[in-house]
Amino acid sequence: MVSYIVLRGRWCNIIVLNVHAPSEEKSDEAKDGFYEELEQVFDHFPKYHMKILLGDFNAKVGRENVFKPTIRNESLHQHSNDNGVRTVTFATRCSPTETFISTPGPLDGKTHNQIDHILIDRRRHSSILDIRSFRGADCDTDHYLVVAKLRERLAVCKQATQKFDGERFNVRKLNKLGVKEKYQIEIRNRFAALENLNGDENINRAWEDIKENIKTSVKERLGLHEWKQHKPWFDKDCVDFLDQRKHAKMQWI
Repeated sequence: MVSYIVLRGRWCNIIVLNVHAPSEEKSDEAKDGFYEELEQVFDHFPKYHMKILLGDFNAKVGRENVFKPTIRNESLHQHSNDNGVRTVTFATRCSPTETFISTPGPLDGKTHNQIDHILIDRRRHSSILDIRSFRGADCDTDHYLVVAKLRERLAVCKQATQKFDGERFNVRKLNKLGVKEKYQIEIRNRFAALENLNGDENINRAWEDIKENIKTSVKERLGLHEWKQHKPWFDKDCVDFLDQRKHAKMQWI
């Protein structure tokens, strides 16, 4: 299974592909089909984009000298299994460098395997600042959490960067009869003062006066809208439950 997400970057897009390869005991047909699909998805994107592959490759990559140009020296296992050979072969053919091999959790409390991998294009490997596994994080899985630090300049929409500095008025108060009548009187008085304006006055200036009178009347009679404060959903009960679950997991390990 291969899924991906595309992040828009300033100089190039960042494409993160998440994979879940067939296990070691699966048939060669299933493994061949997976890597054919992965290669098609990988080649679908232009070469100048940054492509990161991560997930459960179910591959034990060994320390064979022939693999070191691709995997370097980061490996727990001495010898590669069939999935490991397939993973390194794909990395060599498609030119990504395997920057790190994570360590999943113990399946039986004793055995540790390195079957989760993160791969990145060789030309982009300097963008990876740090990567490590966190054995204490509880992710409801028998794998350890892996966190990678990536440095790249993203493109930000100009509209999203503009801070909204406008005032939002509490217009719901107009549903109250007394407030509505006072607001109407305030508006009439202010517009009555504008009737004496000189006809030769600049139209833009006149519009600014009208707009300011309306805003002043609304602010005085209706007030500003009060944003609703949402209560935090992650409360003490959630913390206590996670502590109990973590304690039970550590006892099981």
